[in-house]
Amino acid sequence: MATNLNIDPKLIDEAVKVAGHKTKKEAVTQALQEYVRSHKRKSILDLFGKVEFDPDYDYKKMRSRKK
Repeated sequence: MATNLNIDPKLIDEAVKVAGHKTKKEAVTQALQEYVRSHKRKSILDLFGKVEFDPDYDYKKMRSRKK
């Protein structure tokens, strides 16, 4: 999908140089991937304290149960 964006040329050039990308597209793609991963991690942290933990749960024992 072609998209036109008005990105600060100095910033995009610096991103290309710092990360060692060959193209601006590579730099933008990696930046967006990192942005998405970061936000997904934050959403996982929101679950902290909300998920019950059973210290006696034995996942290996559960695997061996026959269905």
